[in-house]
Amino acid sequence: MRFQLDHDWQGNMSTPRARIGDGAKTQLLLLLCAIWIVLGLIGHAPWKPLESTSINIVKNILDGGSMLAPLVSGESFPSNSPLYYLSAAASAKLLSPLLSIHDGARLFNTIWLAILLLMVGMTGRELWTRGVGRHATFIMIGTIGLILSAHSLSAEIANLTCLATGFYALALSKRRPWRASALLGTALGIGFLSFGVMPALILLSTALILPLIFKIWRTKSFAKFLSLAILIAAPIILTWILLLQHYYPAMLLGWWQFNLNNFNQFNHLYFLRILIWYAWPALPLALIGLWSYRQQLLNKPKFQLMISFFICSLFFLGFGTSSKDINALPLLLPLVALGAGSVEHLKRGIAAALNWFGVMLFGLVGVLIWLGWLAMLTGYPVKIKERMQFLSGAYETDFNWLSFLIALVITLIWMFVCMRAKQTNKSTVTNWAVGMTFGWGLLMTLWLPLIDSAKSYHTVFLSMNKVLPKTYNCMNSLDVGQPQGLLLNYYTNIQLQPFETTQQLNCDFYLLQDVKGEGKMQPGQEWKQIWSGKRAADRKEGFRLFQRVK
Repeated sequence: MRFQLDHDWQGNMSTPRARIGDGAKTQLLLLLCAIWIVLGLIGHAPWKPLESTSINIVKNILDGGSMLAPLVSGESFPSNSPLYYLSAAASAKLLSPLLSIHDGARLFNTIWLAILLLMVGMTGRELWTRGVGRHATFIMIGTIGLILSAHSLSAEIANLTCLATGFYALALSKRRPWRASALLGTALGIGFLSFGVMPALILLSTALILPLIFKIWRTKSFAKFLSLAILIAAPIILTWILLLQHYYPAMLLGWWQFNLNNFNQFNHLYFLRILIWYAWPALPLALIGLWSYRQQLLNKPKFQLMISFFICSLFFLGFGTSSKDINALPLLLPLVALGAGSVEHLKRGIAAALNWFGVMLFGLVGVLIWLGWLAMLTGYPVKIKERMQFLSGAYETDFNWLSFLIALVITLIWMFVCMRAKQTNKSTVTNWAVGMTFGWGLLMTLWLPLIDSAKSYHTVFLSMNKVLPKTYNCMNSLDVGQPQGLLLNYYTNIQLQPFETTQQLNCDFYLLQDVKGEGKMQPGQEWKQIWSGKRAADRKEGFRLFQRVK
């Protein structure tokens, strides 16, 4: 098989030089990526709703559950593909002497996130020119939507990484077809094993629409590239499907039905709407790029690729995923790529305004975080401490030298960058990325115990577990949300028997979840309340446990 380079294509796509970047800039980028990736992965309990399902699956794997078809407690078929959870379980097992299960499992995200940022940078460099890759990585690091989800134990992170790899492969397909085929095939296979059909649908639809609509993509070279990628992906995908068919045919059928039944939603407007804040600052930069390059959008392959990828992602995500913010992550990839190419062409006034806004915003965030931490530590200002106690449910905070030193170093780096950086277009995205890392770093050092106090169910469920006898037959439940039930199982090994499903109250214990504003259900006289509890800062939900009176 021999690939032919298309010279018209090469005139529209960059041919990057071999060097990745200049020394100091590359070192800053690597340091920033390392800080951004690591902080927030360890040191806190699993938080709902993003981590409750994943940590339950990881626990079941470690407890001897099937590695071919890992299950959520209480389910009869896998709702997700296994690879992400297997990698998290392996990481948790390997690090078990040092870290808790959830911290060890979450730490494997360093691999996914490192690959993600590398692929985003390489895509920016491939589509534009050398140096733009740094812009793309800085924009991705600074994106609000990603920072809120990237450090969670969620298979959506693997999905995003595979899509970023496939997106880069499509950008690389004519300049380095063999390498691009391997990358796309791997992205399709790993994406399917990590997140099911969604990444394959987005990548394949993009790859098929491009030659159907745009002549410049309609070449034998591209057809061979795509065919080889499918040949590489097919054995990876079919191996899992055939093994599941052989050992658990009913589970495979349930998995297929679950995936097909998901495509009955219409959340396209929801995803477009949340991009206003979720994709900041990639969105305004991308919009500036659309206007600046408006006459080339349908003529040059890099714009054809970015637009097609965005449309395909929006189409399938809108039909096949629920209205959760984390599901919008794939839409960031083309916006970041387009925004990165717009940085050099920003007008001086716009660049200065974005830079000023970023410096002022993160400066204010940093002051508030330091002030809140000092208030909790010293008791002054009193009003701020009272507000912090109200929001976190924690009455005191302990001084931790390591957290303090990390927060201090991050603050000094941010101040140094802001003071020394020249006011240029490049400094706009650099300052924003450093500012986002600065704000996130302070939250994950100074405020992490407070945030964990507000969000963790660890204390609540362990408190409940203490009042239970060593042996009993089972526990019924009513109105207990799935995330809460899965976290209860993670902490105590209790498998609830929901009354909504069984329509029977045949257990020794009965757990009720109460929601503020709704009337409290009172069981019959055969039940006696023995415990009640809630998270310290929770004003919306609580739990009551009843024991059957003999």
